Formats: sequence, structure tokens, C-alpha cells
Amino acid sequence: MTVSYDSESFYSGLVEHGLIIPGEVKGAYGRSRVFEDILQRFNDLVSRTAEPDNAEEMTFPPILPRALVEKVGYMDNFPQLAGSVHSFSGNDAKARELSARIHGGERWEALLNPTEVMLTPAACYPVYPTFSGLLPNGGRLVTVLGWVYRHEPSDEPTRLQSFRMREFIRVGKPDVVVAWRDAWLQRGLDLLRGLGLPAESDVASDPFFGRVGKMMAANQMDQRLKFEILVPVISLEKPTAICSFNWHQDHFSAKFGIRNADESVAHTACLGFGLERVTLALIKAHGFNPETWPDAVRAQLWT
Repeated sequence: MTVSYDSESFYSGLVEHGLIIPGEVKGAYGRSRVFEDILQRFNDLVSRTAEPDNAEEMTFPPILPRALVEKVGYMDNFPQLAGSVHSFSGNDAKARELSARIHGGERWEALLNPTEVMLTPAACYPVYPTFSGLLPNGGRLVTVLGWVYRHEPSDEPTRLQSFRMREFIRVGKPDVVVAWRDAWLQRGLDLLRGLGLPAESDVASDPFFGRVGKMMAANQMDQRLKFEILVPVISLEKPTAICSFNWHQDHFSAKFGIRNADESVAHTACLGFGLERVTLALIKAHGFNPETWPDAVRAQLWT
């Protein structure tokens, strides 16, 4: 069977089969019960796969302190993706002006002030401050599942403004951290290929902003700091990244004073499964009705 790769027809199919619910904002569609069932079952499979690692589980809200976003350098490197939370703090007169502007079809955002929080741009960010100080022997391993925001409005169904990441964060000595990341890269490939996905890995870079950002991206690729697992979803020539593996070296450790038990500066790495993207990749590979998916795939997800 010949598979066609087209963003518009794939989106239409998702809507027609009731898997997603169209919204008024690009990249902010709803998810149906069937879509969520696939997503949650894949996340459960990841949990079962990682169970022997005994990762600490943490949960955070989908917001971060503004000061933390500034401290990690996100606004220096990715200002185009950030989402800031603003709120009204004026008096009665300003409230009436706000209401009048809205009902008059005028812009009203200038009457809001920034709060102390921003939308979480990476699920791993709130974890790093918890590592501050001396680590136990062997370092630490944490897992989180969190909502992430990126300002990338798009009609492409795999490019969402708000989505979920299942992440694992490793901190410890450099050789241990890199070995962990590389082992999980193969582990992730095996897991996804075992679900019938034509997954491949490749070196990658983050979307750093501006001319300086291009040099930073090139340096990141030269040092092989970031890998992605790619699967064709909306394009055969440009497959979609559904999982990423990142070695930060001492970037976060230097900012939060994270040291190994022997007082040396620790390194960090993280890996993340994009849960919506994996779900979409499974639908693309096996069809819009999960009840007709191959038995070998269903046996792993619907156990």
C-alpha cells in the first residue's frame, strides 16, 4: 500500500475520524477520548520500559517563575517561542476602560501587566533547581510529565503550541550522563520501532534565535549535544522529530550550583518523548482506527 504524506489531508482525516477537535487558534486543537487513550497507553509503555531505572517522579504546574526562565537563558536564545502570563491589576476606571475597549473591538492588552510567571517552555526546567548542592553518589534521575508551551502557530497537525512531554533528567558525572543519554537513544529507537514506526535517529539542533543563534546551532551539532528520533508523519523528505536526547554539559549545573559528591561540577542530560507527536506517528503508521492496528502493536499498548 502506498502511503501519501500531506499535512492537510492528514489533518482532515484526524478531524473526520473524531480524533482531534478543531479550534479557533492554530496549533491548539482538542483531543478526543480515543486520541487520549492512545497517548496515555504509550506513556504507560514508557513507564514500564523505564521502571528498572527507579527514576524519582516529580510533577509541576504548566507555569514557571519568570526569574527561572530568565536565569536559564531562555529569553536570550528562544524569545520567539516564549509565552508570558499577564493579568489585570488596575482600578475601577481602568477596568471600565478595559471593558469598553473589548466591546469596541479595540486592542486592550496594554492594560495588563506581566505576572511573576511564564508558561513552561521545557518540561525539565523546574527540575534543575531541585538538584542544587551536592548530589548523592551516582547522581540522580528524575522523570516528569508536563505541559509545554511554544509560540509556533501552524496548520501542521504535529506542530502544537501546547503539548505534553514525558521527560527523564539525569545528573551526575559527565561520562555517566553521556552514557545514559546514548543508551536511551538506542532504547528509544527499539521501543518505537517495536511499535511498527520507521524510526531513525540523527544529530540535531535547537531553534536558537537570530544570526548568533545559527552559530550556536552549528556548534551544538558539531559537539553532537542533541539527537532526535525522526518518523515520517506529514512529510517523507522531512520526517517529524518525536523524541529528543540532549546533553547540556554544565549549562544548568553552573547556574544552579550542582556538584557531584566529590565536589566536581556535575553535568546534566535529558530525553523527552513528545506524547502528541508519538500518538500522531502511530495513527499515521497504522490508521485512524486503533482497533484495526496490528496485533503486535496493540499487545504492547493495550495490555
